Amino acid sequence: MIAKEKLVKIVGAANVSDKPAALDEYSSDISFVNPVRPTWVVKPKNTDAVQKLIKLANKTQTPLVPVSSGPPHFRGDTVPGIGGAVIVDLSGMKKIIFVDRARRVAMIEPGVTYGELIPAAAKEGIRINMPLLPRKTKTVVGSMLEREPVTMPKYQWDISDPLACIEVIFGNGNEFRTGQAAGPGTVKEQWAVGGIQKAPYGPGIASWHRLIQGSQGTMGIVTWASMRCELLPSLEEPFVVSSSDLDTLLDMTSWLIRLRMVNECFILNGTNMAAIFAKKWPKDYQAIKDTLPAWTLFYNLAGYEYYPEERISSYITDISQITRRLGVESVKSVGGVSANEILKAVQQPSPEPYWKLRYKGACEDVYLLTIHDKLESLIGEMNDLADKAGYPASDMGIYIQPIVQGTGYHCEFNLFYDPANSSESNRVKELSAAAVKGLMAKGAFFSRPYGENAGMILNRDAATIGVLNKLKGLFDPNNVMNPGKICF
Repeated sequence: MIAKEKLVKIVGAANVSDKPAALDEYSSDISFVNPVRPTWVVKPKNTDAVQKLIKLANKTQTPLVPVSSGPPHFRGDTVPGIGGAVIVDLSGMKKIIFVDRARRVAMIEPGVTYGELIPAAAKEGIRINMPLLPRKTKTVVGSMLEREPVTMPKYQWDISDPLACIEVIFGNGNEFRTGQAAGPGTVKEQWAVGGIQKAPYGPGIASWHRLIQGSQGTMGIVTWASMRCELLPSLEEPFVVSSSDLDTLLDMTSWLIRLRMVNECFILNGTNMAAIFAKKWPKDYQAIKDTLPAWTLFYNLAGYEYYPEERISSYITDISQITRRLGVESVKSVGGVSANEILKAVQQPSPEPYWKLRYKGACEDVYLLTIHDKLESLIGEMNDLADKAGYPASDMGIYIQPIVQGTGYHCEFNLFYDPANSSESNRVKELSAAAVKGLMAKGAFFSRPYGENAGMILNRDAATIGVLNKLKGLFDPNNVMNPGKICF
């Protein structure tokens, strides 16, 4: 165990806490991971402090759990896996290092939230490719490291996008920079000669950023990251298309992205549409849900500096040919929710209360990657599993996000439940485990394993576990970084 005075020497007395309320905040979350109380919470303000904390942890064999986003947490990765841990809260590292419109890139520290970066980027005329309605306390770096799907697949060229370069302090205490940031020279020396930290690949032929993404803080602590950004449109025109036939909307989505006509593009079922856009609970929720069809496709057309009206007009003409062929119609509202309202919502963080908590107070997410041909059968399997578990399929939210130029899909099942109802909580917990097992058997790919289901997912591939443990031994030989997570 680390003595308090040693932590104070690194981060200052005001940034070290063992108050019961502070420790309780990090001891559990909305997931079903068993609660474990940390020993200390520390809040470093710079890279030097982070590096000193990791070196001290190695000397004292103290586990560290890095956290950048504020509560509520959902996946169990920020809850200590073992006792005696120190929470390294990075939320105070809030510097926006630069925003570069000419090269469409921004660099930030790990504590910067979407609500803080969006206006800073807009001021320079660019925008970030962001996930669907992140909570207000969600940090941009945290989201990118978790590989959360983004709403503009047109600009996602790789599953790691929009992450570019990172600086990480590995569990062995060594500082490392990935991609263009690796060198030659320091980052400041690169800036001096016009260098920018945008390309993520390298150093060498390896894509080192992939080792950090999805690692849940088990390899090291990221102290800054850069990301690819896009130009801010001068004109936007959103639409919705509704149908009871999901395959029709998937076909339309495929064409919209393949022809590179749309920016934001995703599909929600009626439950999620109502959960997001109901204003008065519970009256509005049920009213919206009752008037909505089973599925709603949202897409947004954008025009830029040159001939924006003409560009959007040509898109509308081309899309009308697709809708006629598929027998659907692009309209400006559905179920009392306008396309403009949806656009305004999805370009910002979720207002409070966070949309996943509005319906019943808690939510367990089951999400996977798949392809067009398997998607409907996987949704059918999930509905069957929900029925067997006694969970009403009509209460289950579904979010379908095309990814990487529309080559695949992120499919997310949102299981809303009342955390004060133990039988309901247990039902959802059992359904979550059964869903992972059943969906894997049907060909679903779980690329982001969290919590109690991580072992079930990873144990299907012993070779991968072996490689991961070898890498863990190289970069965190004393296993101080978030032990007990993934397969460590």
